[in-house]
Amino acid sequence: QRYEKIARIKERGFNPYNNQFKPKNTIREIRAGFEGLSKEELEKQEQEFSVAGRIVRLNFMGKVNFIGLRDRSGEIQIYLNRDELNEDKKWLLKQLDVGDFIGTQGRLFRTKTGELTIYAKDFTLLTKSICPLPEKWHGLKDVEIRYRQRSVDLVANPKVKEIFKTRAEIISLVRRFLEERDFIELETPIFQTIAGGALARPFITHHNALDIDLYLRIATELYLKRLVVGGFERVYEIGRCFRNEGISTWHNPEYTMLEFYMGYADYLDLMDLTEELLVFLLKEIHQSLKISWQGKELNFSPPFKRIKMEDAVREKLGLSEKEVRDEAVLKKWLKGKGVMLRENEGWGKALMSAFELAVEPEIVSPTFITHFPVEVSPLSRRNEDDPMVVDRFELIVIGKEVANAFSELNDPEDQRLRFEEQAKARAKGDEEAHPIDLDFIQALEIGMPPTAGEGIGIDRLTMVLTDSPSIREVIPFPLLRPEPKQE
Repeated sequence: QRYEKIARIKERGFNPYNNQFKPKNTIREIRAGFEGLSKEELEKQEQEFSVAGRIVRLNFMGKVNFIGLRDRSGEIQIYLNRDELNEDKKWLLKQLDVGDFIGTQGRLFRTKTGELTIYAKDFTLLTKSICPLPEKWHGLKDVEIRYRQRSVDLVANPKVKEIFKTRAEIISLVRRFLEERDFIELETPIFQTIAGGALARPFITHHNALDIDLYLRIATELYLKRLVVGGFERVYEIGRCFRNEGISTWHNPEYTMLEFYMGYADYLDLMDLTEELLVFLLKEIHQSLKISWQGKELNFSPPFKRIKMEDAVREKLGLSEKEVRDEAVLKKWLKGKGVMLRENEGWGKALMSAFELAVEPEIVSPTFITHFPVEVSPLSRRNEDDPMVVDRFELIVIGKEVANAFSELNDPEDQRLRFEEQAKARAKGDEEAHPIDLDFIQALEIGMPPTAGEGIGIDRLTMVLTDSPSIREVIPFPLLRPEPKQE
């Protein structure tokens, strides 16, 4: 039916995809300047406003016509009197549908119900929509369809658009925060010959001209640390990373990561900086340090709780200080929960597994978990008082890791030994073990100053700050399973 309308519109001499109208105003600036004026005050205003946007409502009542118009900034009502239009525009007005784009201009007034409205004497059809909007503009509800048809979702559900605007604001604020502290943003390769910087399975691709396999990066870490070696003592990157792993409400194979590195600092400095960053974001976005996430109250008032991983496990499982350091005790408890570790996985992996199973899911408000085992931290600096653990922390919020940071290992010999241990684990079947990166070891041999580094998942952070239950709500186009083929 709408294709037929397009044909008739063309026959009548109108362009259904007109690109000549240039709006001079946004709806937000109109409302900001005139929403507070009374009917009488608006009648004294002679200024005309020019706007363009999508029709979200049509209400035709004889010669009186009201149109709801939405642009990128908001919505406003348009009034058109058929008697004031020429014959061609009267005809064209009848061809309009919800979803079409028009441009118009006119003065402001208030209707009998008090609604701020633009009194337009003419309009220009800019785009004729072919597909009707869902459910007569009551919103698209099916979650799977929403993710697959994000364009429609954004039109039908204004809240979704607000989430993405908040996401953009978070990234902008993070950049401002870091650059005010003398950090510089540089870009590192997405294609890498070694998938390093984290313990994860990579995506593999092939470069035809060079005839080599390449990996989509799982982290930006090792290249950013090379930049620290080269003299960029405060450097960061906000970029896409890729991990060939499962999909869930908290995991998407393609995600956005902030990583930053700070010379002459340690993990304690980064705990303070992370706390400062989150307080800054909460104040800027919510004007409060207390927010709600899916019915749970989160309190970001500093200082955030700080606890060593083994202390958290010991308290939760009711173990003594000696027992929590006993690999056999932890593995026995894990076995009772149905978790079996590989033969080569030791105390560190057992402690980490116990933490993830018993402690992490119960953390709600932001909590720093510190002193991770060496075994699960191949790039972190050993703690000088306890060689079994490293100077590392994760920030946990609502049971999930939001940030991961540590004092960087800058001893090339220790790094070589850690890589060799990871290589042994890989040989025994651990596909996520870190590969040996000799080029990175060579960079460390040139000399890297004492440094601390951190990664923050932008997607998860956005979930927390927008009360979103799924990572798919905060990624414009999340990866989805292919739709079943129609026979």
